[in-house]
Amino acid sequence: MRRSGPAGSAGDRHWRGSARLAVCCALMFDAMSVTVDWDAGSLSPLRALLWVTLSAAVCAVLLPPRVTAGPGWLAVRTPWRRRVIHTGALTAVRQYDGVSSHLVLRDVHGHRLELDPRTFTRNPLLWHELDTGVHRSLERGTLRQGADIIQRIGHRIDDETVQAVLRASGLS
Repeated sequence: MRRSGPAGSAGDRHWRGSARLAVCCALMFDAMSVTVDWDAGSLSPLRALLWVTLSAAVCAVLLPPRVTAGPGWLAVRTPWRRRVIHTGALTAVRQYDGVSSHLVLRDVHGHRLELDPRTFTRNPLLWHELDTGVHRSLERGTLRQGADIIQRIGHRIDDETVQAVLRASGLS
């Protein structure tokens, strides 16, 4: 298995499939828009460039953030930027629910990171790195808000893991 980050790092194992889907959607958008424009007889080089540009924008919007983690750090990379926090020096963890649930992590250095909490459910290695960092933050006394949120996410991950094992073994 190839890794995208430094040695000893864990990454989102479903990112490639999601990125592939984003690229396919953008290519389909481009193919359909160019085909409709060509069929209407109004396709020109400038309009083709417009459709390619819009397709690239669709790809950038649909491309999911790439989450990686290692001992003491968690990083989220989007097409525009990369954000890194130190998990052993967390100060606050907040979870916002609604249409798009997201987790907001802050560290003592002022860095802020937002990501989907389901990323941890699907990637136990990422969860392990975050959980280890949270325990270090609690030991050091830096984590003032959100330890209960991490505990709830941990229980949810454990419950889903147990259910998956029971289903796989035929006991459920």
